[in-house]
Amino acid sequence: MEHLTDHHSPDMLELRVNELITLRQLQPADAAPLYKQIDASRKSLRKFLPWVDYNTNEEHSVRFIQLMQRKAEEQEAMALGIWYQQQLCGVMDLHGWDHLLQKAEIGYWVSEAFQRKGIATASCKALITFAFKKLRLNKIEIRFVLQNERSAQIPIRLGFTKEGILRHSAKLHGQYVDMVVMGVLREDWKF
Repeated sequence: MEHLTDHHSPDMLELRVNELITLRQLQPADAAPLYKQIDASRKSLRKFLPWVDYNTNEEHSVRFIQLMQRKAEEQEAMALGIWYQQQLCGVMDLHGWDHLLQKAEIGYWVSEAFQRKGIATASCKALITFAFKKLRLNKIEIRFVLQNERSAQIPIRLGFTKEGILRHSAKLHGQYVDMVVMGVLREDWKF
């Protein structure tokens, strides 16, 4: 059962997913452990996430966190660190926040050492519930590269509907790739 807490500052979001997992808004002090997890999983993350090639040192992680803090202030996006047993193991973000349509997209990644523990699925479920209850969103989308079968399993487990394939809608290492779009409506979400 997730709940909103406020341990650090009035502006920092923290969601307790379960006894092992917490989502917490990233802060500049998180840049070193964030970069460490990216670097440790660089080869596997790079396969489907083009930004990995542009995060080659700790300063890049600092800039990403600062950018996402500004976007959170503007209610455009937010980046949450995924903490498993109090260790940063990945990132979940809410982006493409459309206030008129009351929808947003969720993205996620988990470091190799922490995969296959249900962390991403449980974290997605908590963030989606928060987005529907507290942010009053009507729809959440998850988009992923067509070939990323592991990422596809998460929205399937959570009851998302496959809405389509966007052909050549992203570039990955210089090649156009197709993206799958899956979505869930607040009225269909099991709280």
